[in-house]
Amino acid sequence: MRVSALLLPLLLAACASPVSHTNAPMSTYDKDTEYSAEDRSDGFSLTVYYSRYQFIPESDAVATACKSALMALGWEIAERKGRKIEPINEQRVRISMGRNGVSGITSCQAFAVVEWKRG
Repeated sequence: MRVSALLLPLLLAACASPVSHTNAPMSTYDKDTEYSAEDRSDGFSLTVYYSRYQFIPESDAVATACKSALMALGWEIAERKGRKIEPINEQRVRISMGRNGVSGITSCQAFAVVEWKRG
């Protein structure tokens, strides 16, 4: 009993989830990626959730893949809507990272506002 009482806080400390930027339902993009796009008058907001198993944690690799998925989805969604968008400013993409040390899953949530091309 005493060992399990000590182990529980350690297991909980090993789990960290990325901060969510939306409550909208997510759609599947691929086996590692889900996304949500919410219309705005000037374009749409885009949230991407990306996660994958990593034996050796490499948060930078997951963050890069997450941001790449967000960029690709921004252009794909605009194309599906028959619209052009302004280049997505990478400096304005909000990213939150998380890792579950028990399962080995590293996750990322990225958010950006995608604006329609002006003129």
